[in-house]
Amino acid sequence: MSLKLTNSFTKKLETFKSLKPGEVSIYCCGVTVYDLCHLGHARSYIVWDVLRRYLMSQGYQVTFIQNFTDIDDKILAKASKESSTMTQVSEKNIKEFHQDMDTLGILRPSRMPRATRCLDGIREMIQKLEKKGAAYSVEGDVYFSVMRYSEYGKLSGRDLSEQQLNADGRIDKEEGARKQHPFDFALWKTAKDGEPSFSSPWGQGRPGWHIECSAMVLQELGETIDIHLGGSDLIFPHHENEIAQSEVANDKKLATYWLHNGMVNVGGQKMSKSLGNFTTIRALLKEGVSPMTLRLFILQAHYRKPLDFTRESIEAASIGWQRLNSALCLGLISHHRLKWPKNVSHEKTISDLNARVIPETLSKSRQQFTDALEDDLNTSIAISILFDLGRPLRSLANQIERDISDLGEEEKNKELHLRWMLLVSLANILGLQPELPQVGESDQGQKYNEYEIIKAIKERKAAKLSRNFTKADKIRKELKDKGIELIDKKDGVTDWIRK
Repeated sequence: MSLKLTNSFTKKLETFKSLKPGEVSIYCCGVTVYDLCHLGHARSYIVWDVLRRYLMSQGYQVTFIQNFTDIDDKILAKASKESSTMTQVSEKNIKEFHQDMDTLGILRPSRMPRATRCLDGIREMIQKLEKKGAAYSVEGDVYFSVMRYSEYGKLSGRDLSEQQLNADGRIDKEEGARKQHPFDFALWKTAKDGEPSFSSPWGQGRPGWHIECSAMVLQELGETIDIHLGGSDLIFPHHENEIAQSEVANDKKLATYWLHNGMVNVGGQKMSKSLGNFTTIRALLKEGVSPMTLRLFILQAHYRKPLDFTRESIEAASIGWQRLNSALCLGLISHHRLKWPKNVSHEKTISDLNARVIPETLSKSRQQFTDALEDDLNTSIAISILFDLGRPLRSLANQIERDISDLGEEEKNKELHLRWMLLVSLANILGLQPELPQVGESDQGQKYNEYEIIKAIKERKAAKLSRNFTKADKIRKELKDKGIELIDKKDGVTDWIRK
């Protein structure tokens, strides 16, 4: 089986083949840096991180470019509100972006160009479009003429006969009278009083949103790339307009594959800052939700489908992650007792695993995991395979925790070690990294984070084993007072939910 991806351009599941053997070029639309990222951003970048990790695991050399939109009306509005500057707002939020993405275990892109640092390429592309008769200027504004591109609408299915243009608030309605066609879009905007501006053949101004990405793709990756990524909300107008201006300017196809992730919904509506129904990544982490819980929550649904965000779904993901994390941590916490070698890095784990002949059952699990990801990145099935792999390891971890483990035969112990190494290796392709239990500071003493909860549960279990039921009850009550409900199960495992 080979990697198959749903191409938004053809609306079909297609077998992936890169332009250059062994190499993959990817462009991912980045954020407009005016505020903190929310869960919708996390979904997009976690999903594409998995695509990148999988391609790398298959031996591809991946060049992954993701941009920053660092000039925009929203950035200017934020700067005005904060009595700051466009540059200061952008720099602050670029730093915050990196912090959030690093925390979620998202690999940093190969390069992250910024719109304000690609102005020469933007101006050159606009001039090229003018020379081809595909762009026209009106009082310092420059527009792309959609009628000069016969295939306009081929990505989104939009018809030029339609007269409505939803540009997500980015295009001024008053400019409609100056455009030759309602779908024509701005390549360059004339400067307004008091706004930052840049010089150009058309006067002082700044670039339109769509031309920025086209110029950065060309600058970083060339005329045609393998994969272009983004959220489904970018299909129109952003990606449609990218295709039009790039393909007219370069006389080449912009991208072979277009992939789009579904939205995160809250109460049936897309999570967005404009609707005010968003939850930032930072807020969830401060509440005690672990980074890997968020990652698991996002990957449990297929990337193209909508993802409903509820507190209950986050709690369910938290419980699921506790179980999987218990198995992942086994070889790191209990390697001395199990007489397993301590693997100092993920690369060492993979190297050790590849150097061994693994049992047929584990080989089958590895193949099933690969098949799942090659089937249009079916991370939900891939995760279910991780849980199956981790079940015996979690059982062993629970026994060790209760000090009743029987390691049994040496061959069985070797098989468990191989199982653990395979689990760690496959989990890494999904970016799921072990979170070792540790004590963290509580939120002004009012809330427990996940590490503190796990620690308290272990202390309670120890108290019960020593028949100190008074202490065990006290711990349960303290957790309950902090909004943590414990669930004791028949197998001796204690789960928890946050009320």
